[in-house]
Amino acid sequence: MSAGNSNTLVVPQANAALDQLKYEVAQELGISIPQDGYYGNMATRDTGAIGGHITRRLVQIAEQSLAGQFK
Repeated sequence: MSAGNSNTLVVPQANAALDQLKYEVAQELGISIPQDGYYGNMATRDTGAIGGHITRRLVQIAEQSLAGQFK
């Protein structure tokens, strides 16, 4: 991973899947994501909740993937 920008994707092809996950999580939480893509008017609590749930979901996916590899 690059030292400069922590937002650089390790697997750029995953961008669409991560965006889809973001919208799914926001919908589950009842948070609407701005259509213009500008998050500056959103509450920090809301963006943090979305990010936290995405992280939990990604960890769950990784754990399931690893468990499947070692069966």
